[in-house]
Amino acid sequence: MLAEDPSVAEQGITVVRRENGLVLYGEVESPHRREEILRRVAERFPDTHVTSDIGVIRTQAPTQVEELP
Repeated sequence: MLAEDPSVAEQGITVVRRENGLVLYGEVESPHRREEILRRVAERFPDTHVTSDIGVIRTQAPTQVEELP
């Protein structure tokens, strides 16, 4: 559903069914995108508890140089 929806088109999310509902895992590029995914899943499964373990990855270049020892 998330991969085929043109407004989401997200392939990096894993959905696991648990006894008490659904758990979503993965990473997205913004908090807004995460909220949109959660909204879509809640609409599709209105009577199911949804837990999010979706992180937001940095999409901009780093501002500092990383120095390794």
